[in-house]
Amino acid sequence: MTPTHLPGPVAIPSLPEQTRDTPGTTAPLQHFNTIPADEIRRTLLTCLHSHRWATRIAAHRPYPDVDSLLAASDEAAYDLTAGDQAEALAGETLPALPADTYGAAHMALGAAHAAYENRFGHVFVICLDGVAPEESLDRVLEGIRSRLANDPEEERVVTAEELRRLAKERLMTLLRGAGNGATSHNGTAPGR
Repeated sequence: MTPTHLPGPVAIPSLPEQTRDTPGTTAPLQHFNTIPADEIRRTLLTCLHSHRWATRIAAHRPYPDVDSLLAASDEAAYDLTAGDQAEALAGETLPALPADTYGAAHMALGAAHAAYENRFGHVFVICLDGVAPEESLDRVLEGIRSRLANDPEEERVVTAEELRRLAKERLMTLLRGAGNGATSHNGTAPGR
């Protein structure tokens, strides 16, 4: 059975491969700090689809450590305007569900997302950092259902926070690269 795509976009980030966090690893950050500005902006847009956010992160390079980069990411995400948030949401897409996902789950997720998009006028986003792959579908359904009870302003705030968390997780995945461990100054994985 091949993976099935659901109608309509839902931001469910692919779970990062497990990598070993190596204290003191600086090569990914050094690379991040030295990539040409246009290239790093394009790369950053894969973390959060906001030109303002990507430009701001790129403009403040070089970062002395991963914690500083993640703090800058958070600050730039907190400063997103409604238009920036709409731009970021418009760039989110729906990944394939695992092949062993039941058809009823596809229907439930499709119906929940349609209700959410109808109520709030934009895609549903949720960061699944730390959620086991086998629990992700349940977490998404639970998230949509609980957030449907939010009023539009409350949901705008929750959505902005989820976009911030997605950007941070994707940025960490970017820095981990091909088996490189990105760590904070104290040797732990930031954002964990």
